[in-house]
Amino acid sequence: MSQAEAVSRAPRPLWSLGLLRSEIAMTFRRWRTLALLAVLAGIPVLVGIAVRIETGDGGPGGGGGGGGGPAFLSQVTHNGLFLVFASLAVTLPFFLPMSVGVIAGDSLAGEAHGGTLRYLLVAPAGRTRLLLVKYATTLTFCLVSTLIVALSALATGVLLFPLGEVTLLSGTSVSFGEGLLRALAIAVAVAVSLTGFAAIGLFVSTLTTSGIAAMATTVGLLITVQILDALPQLHALQPYLFPHHWLSFADLLRDPVYWDQLQKNLGLQALYAVVFGSAAWARFTTRDITA
Repeated sequence: MSQAEAVSRAPRPLWSLGLLRSEIAMTFRRWRTLALLAVLAGIPVLVGIAVRIETGDGGPGGGGGGGGGPAFLSQVTHNGLFLVFASLAVTLPFFLPMSVGVIAGDSLAGEAHGGTLRYLLVAPAGRTRLLLVKYATTLTFCLVSTLIVALSALATGVLLFPLGEVTLLSGTSVSFGEGLLRALAIAVAVAVSLTGFAAIGLFVSTLTTSGIAAMATTVGLLITVQILDALPQLHALQPYLFPHHWLSFADLLRDPVYWDQLQKNLGLQALYAVVFGSAAWARFTTRDITA
C-alpha cells in the first residue's frame, strides 16, 4: 500500500476547527447573510419607534403601549430593557426562524447548485464532518442573529425610553444589572429554540441540489407548522410541534423562574435535532454527489 493510499484510508476526525472557522467566515461574508442580519437589527428599531410615537413622550407617564403584542410590550415605556423582550417575542415566530431557514436550507443545496460540494468532499473533509460543520455554522447564525436583535433592541431602548429597576411578570422588582443578565439568558433560550428547526432545514438541504428550492421548502414548512400550531382543533398534536414552546422564554421573567415549559422546549428541540440530524446524515452519506 502506498503512502498516499494509507493517508486516504486513515480515519478522519469528526471535527475540524479550521474548516468550521472557514465555513463561518464564508457564511457571514455573504451579502445575503448581512442583509438578513440588517433586517433583524431594524425590527427592534421599528418596534421602539412605533411604541414611542404611540405613547407620545415615551416616558413612564405616556399613554397606550399596552395595545396588542407581547404581554410585556406595555412595559417598554417604563423601562427600555423590555424592548429586548418584546423584540425577541416579535421576531421569534417568523423573522428569526425564516432567516435560519434560509441559511440552513442553502447550506448543502447551495454548494451542490454552485458545483462546489464535490470539491469539498474531495478535500479531506468527509461527509459526516462536513455535515457537522454545516450544522454548527447554522447554530452559530442562530446565536448571532438572536444577539443582534437583542443588542439592537437594547440600544434603541436606551435611546428612546427610561431605564431602571425591572419589574418582572410576577411583580417582583430586580436591579437593572440582573435584568440585563435575564435578557442575555432569554437571548440564549431563543437561540436554543431554533436548533430543532435548523436540523429540519439541514435535512431539507440534503434532498435537493437547488438552494432556492431548499430555502423555499424550509420556510414553507415553518409557515405550515405555525398555522397548525394555531388551530385549536389540533390541540392534541400541538405540544409535539417544534414552535409550540418557543415563547416559553417569558418564564425567565418570573421570580421564581418557571422551568417546566422551558425544559419541555429544550427536550423538544433536542428531539427534533436528533431525528432530523440523523435523517440528514443518513441521506447525505448515501447520496450520489455529482455536483
